[in-house]
Amino acid sequence: MAAHGQRVEARELSDRREAMADVLRLAVPRLDALFGLVGHSGCSVLLTDAEGIVMEHRCTDGDAEVFRAWGLWPGADWSESAEGTNGIGTCLVERRQVTIHRDEHFLARNIGMSCMDAPIHGPDGTLIAALDVSSARTDQTEAFNRLIGAMVAQTAQAIEADTFRAAFPGHRIVVASDDMQGAASLLAVNGDDLVVGATRAARRAYGFGAQGGIAPVPASDILGRDDEARGFEKAERAAVMRALARSGGNVSQAARALGIGRATLYRRMNRLGISQNG
Repeated sequence: MAAHGQRVEARELSDRREAMADVLRLAVPRLDALFGLVGHSGCSVLLTDAEGIVMEHRCTDGDAEVFRAWGLWPGADWSESAEGTNGIGTCLVERRQVTIHRDEHFLARNIGMSCMDAPIHGPDGTLIAALDVSSARTDQTEAFNRLIGAMVAQTAQAIEADTFRAAFPGHRIVVASDDMQGAASLLAVNGDDLVVGATRAARRAYGFGAQGGIAPVPASDILGRDDEARGFEKAERAAVMRALARSGGNVSQAARALGIGRATLYRRMNRLGISQNG
């Protein structure tokens, strides 16, 4: 039984995979875990690039022939322009979680399957992939699809968070809000306490641009810590307190860490109202 649908050539698939190498490396463990949950119920797990080309695929050996015949296989093109309304293509066009159940597909050849999909955005907010779980089982109910859809969304958010953390090594990653939809609302804060990165959900929550770089902004300005001291005095006090905490209250050691003399540190502590025990 020959696979239907459009496919890219092997060389193009290899080039696309190379372009997504960092994302795929982080996503593979998440895909394996998701497949461990849904694979034995007759489902396949797929990850596509931003254009709907299948990059990664998981299914049981017993289901492989069926999914290959359906075109649910690496290199297959599941964009809306190629297949009309379908889980992957529609998810990418609308940039939201979708479930396309059987006859909701545009092409008649696809109405035997159900597809649950969620988008994945990169560290700069751009759309980079879609995660899909598809089933060709005739007895798959819409209620079961909703359950799988929740697992797909959770896994997509985990991949998005993983790629965000990897993009900001050495930065403090702050969970910015408890988004009711469970989206990965994360901020990257540098050593100067400036927010220099935000996930798609955090960008939406705090009014950053939907994608691209963001202008650095003090973390305290957007995290609601307006009751603290401001300006250089605030920064100086914070630096002294950190040095004292790290030295266990040893003023001489803290002074060395700050690059100043012990007497100078005592004068600053007195001016800032900091006792020797912090």
